Amino acid sequence: MRSRLLPALALAVALLAPIAGCGADDPPAAADAPVAAAPAQPEPESTEATEAPPSAAPPDACALVSRADAQRLAGTPVNAAVPVRESCTYTAPVTGPTAQVEVYVGDGAKKYLDIERELGHEVLPLAGVGDEAHLTAEAFFIRKGDVWVAVRLMRLNDPQENREPLRALARTVAGRM
Repeated sequence: MRSRLLPALALAVALLAPIAGCGADDPPAAADAPVAAAPAQPEPESTEATEAPPSAAPPDACALVSRADAQRLAGTPVNAAVPVRESCTYTAPVTGPTAQVEVYVGDGAKKYLDIERELGHEVLPLAGVGDEAHLTAEAFFIRKGDVWVAVRLMRLNDPQENREPLRALARTVAGRM
């Protein structure tokens, strides 16, 4: 009988040994231990030109569309700007009427234009504004150099009423970029 218990006992010990080492007071496992930094290696000399400096920071979304601009576009008073990363939002007071102006700078602005196209929404060229500009029923998109800006107007009205105010603000924003 003893000969049959020894292999079973050895197997039990082998399986439980790793679990027994999981106490809270144990030192960190090798994977958790800090890794020493490798010694600094000298940079190889290069005959190629150095990389170009990073491009300038994108323009401030709230500086591109002021509160007064947002109020003219929305046709109603708006609250102070709420900046978040590369965006800026102006909302109308809860007492109405409903309106919101959103400003996006950078890759998000370009992605918004791409989505408008993918959805099959009407995207019209906006001539003479920036290096490239487009107009939709509720927004405009401007590219100047490598920087994209999108401005979106949300109102509960006929979008045709917003075309001229959007065009006018697009020219103003392009001048500020």
